Amino acid sequence: MLLRSLMSASSTRTNQPAREDHTASTFTSTAIAKQRLQQAQWSQSMYWSMRLLLACLCSALMLSCSHARSQESVLTDRIHPGTLGPVGCGPIRKVVQRLVIDRPGVYENYLVDGQWGDHTLVQIKADGVVLRNCEIRNGTRNAVTVYAKDVVIEGCKIHHALAGSFQQQKDAHGITGRPIRLVIRNCDIGLVSGDAIQFDPGRGVWDEVLIEHCTLWTGPLPEDAAAFRRGQRPGENALDTKQIATNPRSRITVRNCLMYGWNQPAQINNAAALNLKNHIAATVENCVFRDNEIALRLRGQIDERGGAQVSISNCAVYDSQYALRIEDRPERVQVQRLGMGHGTAQLLRVVGAQRVQLLPIDSYPAPPFEQLMEHGLIPSEQTALAD
Repeated sequence: MLLRSLMSASSTRTNQPAREDHTASTFTSTAIAKQRLQQAQWSQSMYWSMRLLLACLCSALMLSCSHARSQESVLTDRIHPGTLGPVGCGPIRKVVQRLVIDRPGVYENYLVDGQWGDHTLVQIKADGVVLRNCEIRNGTRNAVTVYAKDVVIEGCKIHHALAGSFQQQKDAHGITGRPIRLVIRNCDIGLVSGDAIQFDPGRGVWDEVLIEHCTLWTGPLPEDAAAFRRGQRPGENALDTKQIATNPRSRITVRNCLMYGWNQPAQINNAAALNLKNHIAATVENCVFRDNEIALRLRGQIDERGGAQVSISNCAVYDSQYALRIEDRPERVQVQRLGMGHGTAQLLRVVGAQRVQLLPIDSYPAPPFEQLMEHGLIPSEQTALAD
């Protein structure tokens, strides 16, 4: 009996640590489970936080990219006035003294050197003609005449059409005639004793003329030519319009062009880049004017020749005496976003017996000329976005 009691006590003492170990093990397992649960909850919280942060970053990136694309669009869509790319003929060219075009077709890579002969250098008499990548030079009459419909003149260099002398001015124009649906594109026209472009000397019916991405210029001659001496400045205007009121109103658009050098000393008084007069409707947009006595000369009706209707938008004027000279009450003048650049003395001069009543002129300080030519003009519809 005594022996059994001792064995039972011994057994009880032997099993006690096992129960304690079991209790400790249970406590440890519970703590680990709680820890794992907390870790899982923290991981899930971090997962959703990271997803929210990533979504915010993606949204911000998309907005930034959209803004960058908008700004890039403004920059890439900017307009660079004047010629774009090469003009004139290439090394493989046909050399002639004159060119008479009396059949439709494409005529390109001609060097027309008049050698100061007394004849028109290029005559376009046929409808449906393209005159492309030509150089036309050294004549004492008009360089190009167009008496036809549906004509395109592009990529041409026209210069040294010199009639008379500096003291005795006579007209030799760069391009003239009586066209219907004419496009003059990417042409460089300069050093002529008349106008770079004029329609129509005889005031006949002409209509739907587009001049775009052209450089129309003059300046002191680098050397003697015809009856002109080195240093003399030939020419009258970059563009001169003529018409009579009994004809349909002629329509002309000048856009994305650079016009310079129509300044004194000149062969005429009131030298102007654009001399817009008579019974015409002119649209001038995205053009740059520099070193002109008058950038835009707008003239009203004083006789049977009628007065001009002119719309000007998104242009800039530099180093000129007058940005605008308005004479004799033109029928309609609208001016929007005209930049006044460095060296331009006066925005407006109004002359004539009947002073014109103008709508307010929308003008602004233009950026430096070199900056504008490098970066381009901002199209009117994008100015708000660019600002």
